[in-house]
Amino acid sequence: MTYKITVFNTLGREYQEFKTITPGLVKMYICGPTVYDSAHLGHARTYIAFDAIIRFLEYMGYRVIYVRNITDVGHIREESGMDRMIHGAERERRHPMEVADKYMMEFFKDMDMLGVRRPDIQPRASMVIPEIIDAVHKLIEKGFAYTVDGSVYFEVSKFDGYGRLSRIKISELQRHRLEPDPRKKSPGDFALWKEAPPNYPLVWRSPWGLGFPGWHIECSVMSMKYLGEQIDVHGGGHDLVFPHHENEIAQSEALSGKSPFVRYWLHTGELTVEGQGMHKSLGNYITIREALRRYSPDLIRLFILSSHYRSPIDFSEKAMAQARENLEKIVDALNLLSEASDGGGDELANSVALDVEEFKSAMCNDFNTPSALAAIYAAADKVRAHIGMGRPVGTPSKVAGMILEMCNALGLLRGFTPVRLAVEAEKVLKVLLDVRRELRRRGLYEIGDEIRSRLAEIGIKVEDTRDGERVRLTL
Repeated sequence: MTYKITVFNTLGREYQEFKTITPGLVKMYICGPTVYDSAHLGHARTYIAFDAIIRFLEYMGYRVIYVRNITDVGHIREESGMDRMIHGAERERRHPMEVADKYMMEFFKDMDMLGVRRPDIQPRASMVIPEIIDAVHKLIEKGFAYTVDGSVYFEVSKFDGYGRLSRIKISELQRHRLEPDPRKKSPGDFALWKEAPPNYPLVWRSPWGLGFPGWHIECSVMSMKYLGEQIDVHGGGHDLVFPHHENEIAQSEALSGKSPFVRYWLHTGELTVEGQGMHKSLGNYITIREALRRYSPDLIRLFILSSHYRSPIDFSEKAMAQARENLEKIVDALNLLSEASDGGGDELANSVALDVEEFKSAMCNDFNTPSALAAIYAAADKVRAHIGMGRPVGTPSKVAGMILEMCNALGLLRGFTPVRLAVEAEKVLKVLLDVRRELRRRGLYEIGDEIRSRLAEIGIKVEDTRDGERVRLTL
């Protein structure tokens, strides 16, 4: 069967067939974190979503060159007008680059724990300052930028088509702008290079004096340096559509003279907590490290992939409980297959093969992970029902391989091995089940149920069937 991938392009707000610049090769740039504090679940939401997209593209035979930057200078806080790195440095009473190093390494470890593969290239903004200065100089020469004292601004009125990504008109920019400055020609103009105030800890020499780069030009330069003037996919959170990605388009196309800068713009939806935005002031700010202390990496990943990457997703205990139930269903099916014997025809394998086709079709439809997961759940249900009825499985390893193939294409259950009880634990469990069986025979059902509940608390689920107890390990 031939598959055609369709994606929803933020630029144009329409579904488009996925055709890369070079057939078989995907050049992808994803905006990385500003490393002034610990990464939170919102970061996990974005980077797990794109990790699954990359894994699926590779599963379908594409080669992906993936660049994700690290912002360690120039990201201005809207409420204070202060660089976020400076804010982090003042909070911790350390030099901004020490703070950047600390949280960058923490972010890498967080992503590793979540099973998010590291990009092919991870540039830091502070490492491409010469290239940024060169790009700003070229924009001035081409007439797209102007200097004011020691700062340089991009003049949006000089770029035709500004606003086509966000659908914001230049006439509306005054109420949208986050960089008020009376020295600018127009409220919509944005900084390419900022003059540094006295005693500022992050400064570089430039033709315009001591200063530092604007946030937007950093990503344009890093993307073009490592992937070229035109790329296939650019992504990030939905909050980056404006002004960040809008400004990237203007700068990059003004520099290269080529359009489009990006073929497909992909943006992830917002993550909320119990229906509210995640904020430290609300006490619902959850770092990735805090989440990993409570939940397994696979559980966090499955929860995030249970929503379409473009849709909002709400974190709650109820949602995590549902994700746990679904993950246990898959693991249970794989454990059952590991215990099954070869024999019989390929009825089950042929049926699960249809679920693999459904999985591929779902992911080819704008990376629809909820529908893709539904195909995995359907396969797991078939296995459990088939084995539960005592029917021959055929080749268990073949069926398990198909289920794991789908899971691994989403980054789930990497390196999975069937879970079995140690011999000593089996002996203890047998004694407990014998006692429980005798209690039930005597009509002492409450005590028997208590034993079952206590076992469930430590991950051992006991199910009563017509043929006796069935025991399985849960997550």
